[in-house]
Amino acid sequence: MRLEAITWERLAERLAERLADRLAGLETADGGAWARVGFDGAPAARPGDLAELVAQALRVRGRPSLVVGTEGFLRPASLRLEHGRRDAESYYGGWFDTGALWREVFGPLDPGGSGRVLPDLWDPATDRATRSPYVQLPPGGVLLLHGPLLLRHWFPFDLTVHVLLSPGALRRRTPESDHWTLPAFERYEAETDPAGTADVVVRADDPRHPAWNG
Repeated sequence: MRLEAITWERLAERLAERLADRLAGLETADGGAWARVGFDGAPAARPGDLAELVAQALRVRGRPSLVVGTEGFLRPASLRLEHGRRDAESYYGGWFDTGALWREVFGPLDPGGSGRVLPDLWDPATDRATRSPYVQLPPGGVLLLHGPLLLRHWFPFDLTVHVLLSPGALRRRTPESDHWTLPAFERYEAETDPAGTADVVVRADDPRHPAWNG
């Protein structure tokens, strides 16, 4: 894969331009009124930072956007920690409430949907529902969903971005207390090939000097 150097700010601008052009031509995958973008990456890759930058660039272009993190859709501790606090298999397949994401985030953005998106559902710190209000995303708006292991769920994204870390960089930048999650990302790489699946790949081994495949 050929990658070229770029700044985070310029990358956000390029992605926002691509999305604005697509919406202007009504080129969403299902013909709906909203675009949905997935920013996939391990927590150490900080895909949410890029999602926030793209949101800012979209707003400058008059495009409303909503950033949603999958960490707000964790399953209750009694379910996700059923096999212990450091079970990589559970992290891979059972930590995130994908049903709630389909129902509360993607469903309202289907053609003819209400556009009322729930930005988060569960607070892992308190292990209780967040009770956050719904957010109305107007037609022509963009959902920017970020989190790990996104591309294995068949979410209906119009554009996917994978923030890539080499195995060495992933290990270095993941806190030692979270190294137990690394086998889940090895499995994800083997089974899903996110770098080969995503529309856009951003290598971020050195967070100061990202590169992308354009």
